[in-house]
Amino acid sequence: MTLRAHSFTLGEPFPLRVAKVAARVSAFMDKKRIVASVVVFLILAVLLFLQYRHWQSFDWGTFWAQTHRIKKAHVFHAIALIYIAYFMRAVRWKIFLQPARPKTTVMDMLSPTLIGFAGLALLGRAGEFIRPYLIARRTGLPFSSQLAVWAVERIFDVGAFTVLMVLAIFLPSALPSIPHPEYYLRFREGGFLLIAVVAGLTVGAIVIRRSGDAVALWVEARFGHLSSNFGHRLGQKVREFGQGLDTIHGPVSLLMLSVVSVGMWYVIALSYQEVTHSYGVPSLEIPVSQLLILMGSSMVGSMLQLPAVGGGSQMATIAALSTVFDVPPEMAASCGILLWLVTFAAVIPLGLALAHYERLSLRKLSEESHHAEESEISGPPA
Repeated sequence: MTLRAHSFTLGEPFPLRVAKVAARVSAFMDKKRIVASVVVFLILAVLLFLQYRHWQSFDWGTFWAQTHRIKKAHVFHAIALIYIAYFMRAVRWKIFLQPARPKTTVMDMLSPTLIGFAGLALLGRAGEFIRPYLIARRTGLPFSSQLAVWAVERIFDVGAFTVLMVLAIFLPSALPSIPHPEYYLRFREGGFLLIAVVAGLTVGAIVIRRSGDAVALWVEARFGHLSSNFGHRLGQKVREFGQGLDTIHGPVSLLMLSVVSVGMWYVIALSYQEVTHSYGVPSLEIPVSQLLILMGSSMVGSMLQLPAVGGGSQMATIAALSTVFDVPPEMAASCGILLWLVTFAAVIPLGLALAHYERLSLRKLSEESHHAEESEISGPPA
């Protein structure tokens, strides 16, 4: 983005200049989000068209019949499990805050967690910083410190899912018994890839923990030639990540974070099982170990998401159900949509209720969090 010199009036007050710059940055970010949403929409439209051609015999009557036969008790149980997972996320963040804010309670973290995930569900990627932003405001800590925790949290999520996936791959009664054993080799290769990714992230985290400033300076020097600010932004991200690693204050803390993370993802897998079993048909009586395939598909598909609509997550899950587990198209579509509603959108009602009670605007929080993130990683003044 280029700011032209003649956009400012000579001698105008400095706060007015800052306001103009902020307005231009906001407009630029809005344009980027619009373009990204259009691109995602076009990709999803192409994928949906290809899926429709593959399912030319899709029967909407059968789809609605399968949807209406759902056993609601299983669905409510699945939603309860998802809320337990959100509670466990709050527990995990409390552990991260133990060195800086030892008096913080789990309940202090629960409201920002639910509001943050509701914002993510409704606003898409525009709402991803709401949770760390709210926690930073609530605890009086710098926003950069909570962005750092948010980044480290991602490693624990990937690592916990990898632990469960590896167990499923190598247990004889797990993935080898899927309806299409020929896919097992692909999943095993995927498992080894996940192990390599987690090992790489772990090594990188150890290096940054020990020599974070040196790594940040190297990154700034290595990538600074690409643009005036790109190297600094990357270096600042490295420093923030190092701050997040400082929240792991010993082996006991690491063990607690690991146990909570693995337990949380297992609870999410149980929620998936409740949804699939709610249809009461043999093809969806899928064991927890095999449901990790659906969870992985949903995670990959979530990279193509439209705000409040989703899209990629549902399509990836539906494709896995029909291809790997031989679920009929109508039932696969119904189950894929229900899984998204339960595991991703079910937080919206309570999240919105809490935001209303605390007089918070999700859109305003999204804008404030992104402006704060931009200011945290902006380059030093010339």
